[in-house]
Amino acid sequence: MMNTSVKNAVDRRAFVAKLLQATPDALVITGLGSPAYDVYAAGDRDRNFYLWGAMGGSTSMGLGLALAQPSKSVVVVTGDGEQLMGIGSLATIGVKQPANLTIVVLDNGHFGETGMQRSHSSLGTNLVAVAKGFGIADSFVVDQLDGFSDVARRVNAREGVALAQVLINSDETHRVLPPRDGVYVKNRFRAELGFPPF
Repeated sequence: MMNTSVKNAVDRRAFVAKLLQATPDALVITGLGSPAYDVYAAGDRDRNFYLWGAMGGSTSMGLGLALAQPSKSVVVVTGDGEQLMGIGSLATIGVKQPANLTIVVLDNGHFGETGMQRSHSSLGTNLVAVAKGFGIADSFVVDQLDGFSDVARRVNAREGVALAQVLINSDETHRVLPPRDGVYVKNRFRAELGFPPF
């Protein structure tokens, strides 16, 4: 499914807010940039881990967390540019099949943090087909705001790894910046899981 940034695409901030409201117990890893802003705008919480300057790493981190915390739902909220940069992580996720991991790719077909250059998802790359090719059978497109409920159901059920490619518009939304202190974010996340700081 190519993202053509159509005018009726999903409002990303509203989608993220509704998804997180419906999954209050989930551990959330964000990609850098807009996904982090959207998650933070939905309400800061100790269960959120915001990545800064780690482009391509969000799904790998989500995989590690899902394997380490199998009784908890893990959600990765990332963008198409970051997912494309870390595309190989989907292969490992397909092999490991963590039942508690859901990946949400907010796809506007652009690299939003570097000048809005078109990404491969608007140039022919089908992220759902790629994910399925890597073994993530439950990969699907969301093109309506109310699609958040299907994603939330998967998050809360923890019955298999899933990837949702959410087609969002490419409008610039007001930036709401989460904490940039990586040690602080790490330590409060660890404390939420019952681990001491280090």
